[in-house]
Amino acid sequence: MRFFETSIQGAYLIEIDRHEDERGFFARVFCRREFSARALAPDFVQQSISYNRKRGTLRGLHFQREPKMEAKLVRCTRGSIWDVIVDLRSPQSPVSSWHSEVLSEHNHRMLYVPAGIAHGFQSLEDDTEVLYLMSEYYDAELADGVRWDDPVLRIPWPIVPPVAMSERDLSLPWLV
Repeated sequence: MRFFETSIQGAYLIEIDRHEDERGFFARVFCRREFSARALAPDFVQQSISYNRKRGTLRGLHFQREPKMEAKLVRCTRGSIWDVIVDLRSPQSPVSSWHSEVLSEHNHRMLYVPAGIAHGFQSLEDDTEVLYLMSEYYDAELADGVRWDDPVLRIPWPIVPPVAMSERDLSLPWLV
């Protein structure tokens, strides 16, 4: 695996090393030693999948508050997404600190999202699936988020307005 630092401290774009032959390829997508060597949370306790029927579906921006902030490893296993992270860890950090990547079934890239970072994505194709590994168990009492269209963030989502969103996501608070 190859780890590339993003503009968000502690967040990494991860590319796999494909070992190809006539059958296809084989690649490792997680290694505790490689994550630990970079001080990334190597202990994932929960795994979830997000299925999105329509291109333009938007989910997020979500995070979990203390004392159970969670790190995530995000991978698109079918279709493609425009994946976004927003740094909310410190009141001193610029509130417009966000980063995006395209993750797809074809590029096999993953995004490591450290604890304290809001995460969201928009599906770029119909029938898109996203796989998450989380370092903390989901706690509905600590689940939180910020608006996808917060004017402070000015995130240029690829499909506006979104085709589908949950009522919960539509009612998330603004940053200011």
